[in-house]
Amino acid sequence: MLATLGAPERRRRIMPRKQLQARAEPEPVPVCTGRATIVDVREPFESVAGARAWLEGAGEDRLAADLAVLNRALHAFRLATADPYLNAVGRRQALVARIGFGGGEQVADGRWCDARELVAPRRRARRSKLLQPQARLAAVLSGRMRTLVCEELALRARLDLAHGREREAALQVQVALDAAQAELASDPAAGALAARLAQLRDQHGAVAAAARTAVAGPLCDSDRELVEFTLARIEAALRARAAEG
Repeated sequence: MLATLGAPERRRRIMPRKQLQARAEPEPVPVCTGRATIVDVREPFESVAGARAWLEGAGEDRLAADLAVLNRALHAFRLATADPYLNAVGRRQALVARIGFGGGEQVADGRWCDARELVAPRRRARRSKLLQPQARLAAVLSGRMRTLVCEELALRARLDLAHGREREAALQVQVALDAAQAELASDPAAGALAARLAQLRDQHGAVAAAARTAVAGPLCDSDRELVEFTLARIEAALRARAAEG
């Protein structure tokens, strides 16, 4: 179930001929937030005690499974409405995440008998690792480093794989592989990437065959592994290029 919370509906109004001048420091405008409730009705709890025992053991793994359900619904809505700007959501986009249990009418309205809030785990990394994306962003925005088409294609393929869209991922990886070979071969860091480029060339024929299979239907296990492996090789080559820059 999806619901919109927070700010009241903003109604259109007819503006006078003379437009209102914006204030130098306008008041913050309330914004809407969305609430998604994923209800599992497959195995109802036999008792409140059993539900509380389940709740104590539920955590991030359960939340990840529920996010997968939500993203499948969002993907279906994206296709049904032909809206290219509707994207998947991840753990970091959740302002609040709760897991709980309740009666049918309660959970249908986003309420519960008992619930607990999950605190997002902190990702620890060395300071140098944290600064690398910032340094690269500065280089890209200043024009000292160019972005590659294959970077965007690889990200799309990774998202497809993460959400179980294996056929789409196979087709994305084929195009990403072609773009990576062409772009990295002409990149200033091409000399340092020679071995990685050779790895990518070796995958070309097999990936093309997997993409042809994807057009016709589902992938077999070996094709899925090939798509995952090749995407990982593309990502590794891109990381190596970023390190050289």
